[in-house]
Order: sequence, then C-alpha cells, then structure tokens
Amino acid sequence: MRLKALIVDDERLARKELKHLLSEIDADVEVLEEADNSDAAQALIENQHFDLVFLDIQMPGRNGFELLDDLSVCPPVIFTTAYDQYALAAFEANAIDYLLKPIENDRLKAAIEKAATAGYIETSSNKIAQAEDYRDHIFIKDGEICWYVALTDLIAFGSEGNYCRVYMADAEPLIRKSLNQLQDKLNTDQFFRISRQHIINLRKITSVAVSEADTLEVTMENGLTLEMSRRQSQAFREKMSF
Repeated sequence: MRLKALIVDDERLARKELKHLLSEIDADVEVLEEADNSDAAQALIENQHFDLVFLDIQMPGRNGFELLDDLSVCPPVIFTTAYDQYALAAFEANAIDYLLKPIENDRLKAAIEKAATAGYIETSSNKIAQAEDYRDHIFIKDGEICWYVALTDLIAFGSEGNYCRVYMADAEPLIRKSLNQLQDKLNTDQFFRISRQHIINLRKITSVAVSEADTLEVTMENGLTLEMSRRQSQAFREKMSF
C-alpha cells in the first residue's frame, strides 16, 4: 500500500531534502502535501486523509508537540528534527520513530517499514481509536522547560486569569491556556471541576472533608487543599455517592 504523507517543517530545504531521500530509498510513500507551520498543518490534517506525518519539532508559533496536543485526530507521526533532547517525549507521544537531521537513508527506510508493518497504518476506525492515545497526554511548556506527561499523572489545574497552573507531583508550571479550554479536553470520568477556579483529578484525592459552610474540601496527593463551590459540592456528592 502506498502511504499518503504530509511533511511539516518550517525549512523549505529540509522538506525538499526529505522528499529527495524518500525518492532515493524508493519508499512506497506519496507526499501529498507540505506545511511550513503548525497552523497550516492542522488545517490539512483536519481536512484530508494522511497515512503518515513527517513532523519537525521546533517551528515558529506552535511546535510539533503543541500541534499534536491541539489535534483531535492525528495520523501516525515520524518526528524529524535537529534536536536530540525531545526523543523521550516523542516516544511518549506514540511516535513511530524519531529521526535526527541530517537524516540517514537506512534510518528513514527502517522507520517507514516500521510504520507499514507494525500496525500503525490502520483502518479509519482504528486510526481514531489510536488518536485517542494522544488525548491521554498533554504537552506543557513553561518558559524554556517542557513536559509531555500522562493526564493520569496530573493532580489539578488552577485558573490564573487567562493562564492555568498545572499541579504535578514535582512541578507547578503555568501554561497559556484557560481552564475552560483545558476542560474541553479532559475525561469527565477522571477529572471534575470543583469550582470556577479549579479542576481536580479524582484519582489523586487523598481525603474529603466537610467545611463549616457545609461545602466540601479535598486534599490532593501533593498536599494541596481545595474548597468546592456549594453547587459542585452537591454535584460531587451525587457523582461519588458521597
């Protein structure tokens, strides 16, 4: 089967070189489209079918991980980058492979063979199911520090204006997303909005107490204590049969 591919890289020469390499190794890949930024790539992915995406990481605007984080459905990805420090995050993002530039013919050939033989290229229904794996992780960037973490490892989110504080076991980064934007991406079976200011991971609660005002207070694994609104206290009681 000839794989329909998208190349996402802000450097025109890098895109040209990758297409040359694909031709040189006689890969069974047809490059349907190219994009030089994440916005253009997202528009293409949401409106066309691709079996494979070759994705750069460092680009103007949103980087490659942020693009994946904003997609509801994404084809299998092979990262192509000049930076080696993102390898772990790439594999946590379920990438097929992580190719360092300049890309070697043998590595490129092996990555494409892996995509074709390891069940990455699947039927449309299975693609959607696999894409949901991306929703199990979130890309977090605070200044120059980046994390790509499982949602199950997050403890809580707190609103700080147009920003959001992410509470993890060993860090509390501030990200440029509102609580409402995050809520749309979270599984309501696991995450619960306790007030206008906070969303908590129900699996990270260590104790629940009743306040003098008859609202609920939760203590989380990291020691964070948060008070629920009166309405959400009642909703929590109903949800948890509390």
